[in-house]
Amino acid sequence: MLFNSIEFAFFLPIVFLLYWFLTPSGTNGPRYSLFRYWLVSEQTALRIQNAFVLIASYIFYGWWDWRFLLLIAFTSFCSWGSGLLIGKSVAQSVDGHKKAKFWMIANIILNLGILAVFKYYDFFVSEFGQLFGISTDSLLLKIILPVGISFYTFQALSYSIDVYRQKIEPTKDIIAFFAFISFFPQLIAGPIERATNLLPQFLQKRTFSYDQATDGMRQILWGLFKKIVVADNCATYVDQVWATYDTQTGSTLLLAAILFTFQIYGDFSGYSDIAIGTAKLFGIRLMRNFNNPYFSRDIAEFWRRWHISLTTWFRDYVYIPLGGSRPEIPAHIQTPDRYKKWIIVRNTFVIFLLSGFWHGANWTFIAWGAYHALLFLPLILFGKNRKYTNQVAEDRLLPTWKECGQMLLTFALVVLGLIIFRAPTISQAWEYIGGICNYSLISLPWAESAKTILPIPIVLINLILFEWFNRQKSHGLAIQSFPMLLRWGIYGYLCMLILAFGAQPETFIYFQF
Repeated sequence: MLFNSIEFAFFLPIVFLLYWFLTPSGTNGPRYSLFRYWLVSEQTALRIQNAFVLIASYIFYGWWDWRFLLLIAFTSFCSWGSGLLIGKSVAQSVDGHKKAKFWMIANIILNLGILAVFKYYDFFVSEFGQLFGISTDSLLLKIILPVGISFYTFQALSYSIDVYRQKIEPTKDIIAFFAFISFFPQLIAGPIERATNLLPQFLQKRTFSYDQATDGMRQILWGLFKKIVVADNCATYVDQVWATYDTQTGSTLLLAAILFTFQIYGDFSGYSDIAIGTAKLFGIRLMRNFNNPYFSRDIAEFWRRWHISLTTWFRDYVYIPLGGSRPEIPAHIQTPDRYKKWIIVRNTFVIFLLSGFWHGANWTFIAWGAYHALLFLPLILFGKNRKYTNQVAEDRLLPTWKECGQMLLTFALVVLGLIIFRAPTISQAWEYIGGICNYSLISLPWAESAKTILPIPIVLINLILFEWFNRQKSHGLAIQSFPMLLRWGIYGYLCMLILAFGAQPETFIYFQF
């Protein structure tokens, strides 16, 4: 079920009303509730509410293919069981930690094994066959990639690891745990939530908050604008150019590359905004996944603001265990500073290559990850990778000329990397980049019709202005402090843009990952 579909437009309000109807009454609860008349304990009411979330989430996920439910249920059960075994082992004697580590590793291998079979098996078999010049067609599984498998697998892994690290107690409540893994707003494309943040919210009473719900509706509207108006309009032009890139002028290729950069941002951050906003309707807080990444002044700042849930996941579960930015230096090392730099560089390359590979079984994703690791290299060597941790032009209306130049340079580097990301093969990415670098770059870009290209400048200007003026807030439409007439005027204006420039509904890019 797509967020931008008619089905979801009916699904969400029905689930929302039933969800709060099943909420136990209380001082902060809704006036009308089923449990206002049923004599059940608050804990029982919470379990029923969580069971309803689970059922709704499985309906939402099974809308694509009911067979996917078997896999997510198996992953959830194994991760829940491993948490109990890890917790039981940790509570035992000294040998218990060895058993706990065994159960944690077993669950990691199981989940990554499932992910590898569905997502990477055919890729490696095909590459092996090409390397040795043999036919591998009979060995290919050719199975459908379950939607969102990379997201919920990483969410399940974080639970086992955090239980082993004793950052969270293992839960015996299987319904709450299944709801945590499959919570429908963020199930398909994140944010990738940690058990330490999301699971406790399913283990405690949730009450309706009008302010939180209205802010959620604003964030949903903003996400729909970014997806339907920004991303889908850019996608129309980008797809046309990529289909005939070898015959296009350099200016056309450059324009399409820039528009793809806005397309993927509008698409993915739009999904995150809808997911976070929808969760607020149910009294659930999800982590922020994007924080105005195109206003970054260097590539390190960009990665602190882009797909935050994934980058922090790799930081906490890969980068830091490898030694992070403060590696232990062996006593026999004569040049500790040089050794430390080498470890940081190594760890950075590892997480970027893994991040690229996480996106899919294609060499272009790995090359994209390596490209960003190389961009990080000078920042690490000169100790500049933590230079910008605040918002650009903080407490100022406009950026300085220097900040403008830094943002444009960072954006240009991101555009170049996303050409590699978008290309089907590395050779095609190289051809595309080569097509930009010729004399035709100074010509006017091609457009099939004025109708194709006309809405794009309008919607991009709106996107940039809204995000710039709200860059220090939680999302681009956090305008609750505005006067009522102005607020509703803005809501109506965005709805008008959605109706006027809404393109043919497209699936979300990150569903393939």
